Order: sequence, then C-alpha cells, then structure tokens
Amino acid sequence: MKQFESKVAVITGGASGFGKEFARIGASLGMKLVLADVQEDALDATIAEFKAQGVPVIGLRTDVSRAEDVQALADAAMTAFGEVHLLFNNAGVGAGGLLWENTQKDWDWVLGVNLYGVIHGVRIFTPLMLAAAAKDPAYQGHIVNTASMAGLLNPPAMGVYNVSKHAVVALSESLYQDLSLVTEQVHCSVLCPYFVPTGISQSQRNRPAGLANEAPPTRSQLVSQALSDKAVHSGKVTAADVAQLTFDAIRDESFYIYSHPQALETVRQRMEDIVGQRNPGDPFGDKKEVRAGLIAALRG
Repeated sequence: MKQFESKVAVITGGASGFGKEFARIGASLGMKLVLADVQEDALDATIAEFKAQGVPVIGLRTDVSRAEDVQALADAAMTAFGEVHLLFNNAGVGAGGLLWENTQKDWDWVLGVNLYGVIHGVRIFTPLMLAAAAKDPAYQGHIVNTASMAGLLNPPAMGVYNVSKHAVVALSESLYQDLSLVTEQVHCSVLCPYFVPTGISQSQRNRPAGLANEAPPTRSQLVSQALSDKAVHSGKVTAADVAQLTFDAIRDESFYIYSHPQALETVRQRMEDIVGQRNPGDPFGDKKEVRAGLIAALRG
C-alpha cells in the first residue's frame, strides 16, 4: 500500500501505546479512523482529540476477546465508511510468573485478548477486504498483527505471554501464505517489538472482574511484574518510533517488523538450537546478570 489518504484504518487497542501512535500517523496521512479499546475513558479522550483536529473518526468500546464485539466493530466501520483498508490487530495484555502458577483465569484472559483478539480480527475483517479487492482492481489492503519478540523467544517467567505471542506469529505467517494463494491486493505483516514504553506492563488495570484471581500474586508473578516494569520503562525506542517503522513496512509490503533488530541474534541462536537438536539456550543471550538476578529473586 503506497497511498493512505482517505483510506480507512481500524485499530484495536487504539487509545494508548502503539495503537494511538498508529492512529496519529494515519491521521497525519489523511486517513479515516475506526478506533477500538476496552478502556472507555481513554477511548473517549482519544476520539475527542482527533475530532478536534478535524479527523474523520469513530470509536467503539471493544473487548477483542469477544467475537460479537469484533463483529460490532466491523459493522460500525462498514456503516460509517463503507470499506476497510488497514487493520491493526493490536490490543494486547501481559501476565507473567512461573508457568505452573498461572491460573485458568490467567490463560483465559491473556489468550482471549492476545490470540483470540487477532483470530477474531482476521476471521471477520479479511473477507471484507477480499470482497473489496474483488470489486475494485485498484483496492489495496493490509493487516498488521501485533506479536512480540516473545513470539520468537521464550524468556522464563513469561510463559503465558510467550505462548500467546508465538501463536500470533504462527497465525500471521499462515495468513501471509494463505493470502498469497488468492490475491495480490491484500497483504499482512507481523509486528515483533521488544521492550518499548507502552501501557502493556500495567494491563492488569483493564482485566475483567470475572477473570480476576482470588488469590494474591505469587512471588514469581511479582518478580516478573517488577522486571517487566523496569525493562519497559527503560526502553529507548518509543511507541511513535515503532508506529513509523510499521507504516514504512506497510508501504514496502514487508512482513516482519522489528523494533530492536539487534535482538535477532538471540533468535538466531534459538533457531540453531532447534536445527542442531540442542537443549534450549539462555534467551537472555549475553545478559547473564538478568538470569542471575531472576534466580536470586525467585529462590529468595
């Protein structure tokens, strides 16, 4: 996709972090915006901000884990603007801790948002984009699924999150292959950011009451949260930087989008472990102090 003016972008998680930065770039390029977020007050404020700038925008409170919410979002987008050209399956949450300490509710929450949110977006919006392509030879569409470097690595005490993001990478690669069988007009990418200052480390603020744990967090969950907070808030690459990289990739029809290409060395080592049939290596690479600190904190 080379031209963005007057095109329609649907963005989940659109009221903060990457989603809001996608919206800002889209608005600067003359796009029409359909914003979705589960945090209604933040969504309302974001919509008001764009309306004040004269941007054509609508918003809908959306829990992407619910298929009916994503369907309602698609219906609203089509009613308001008639087409969808860009889809950002971006909403995400985080949870950590030792894998066996995660509850059923932890799994339901994280997989519901991180994985099923993308599944619902792909399942509901892709047919709309393909139908638009069939009607108009000039139509161009693009889907961006937000995964993570945790979709290419398996750092410890992040198992639920890792599983969800590995699944998003696999889903996105499969989508890329499937689209290539039927069209040259709709493309997709997978975004794999590393530690970037966004609101994801505080995503518990939007956890549904029905999926809240009754017991307090375990030691490993508290340690994981503290490490995540520190890593995210110390990140030098901003959400705005990542959003610009993403729009550049859309223009170039590039599939993999990385915020920190230097982290790919650890991905390469993991792949070599797999091909060489070696036991998994240290996902922290040469940062042995991180692993040592984690062990010390967990063993007390």
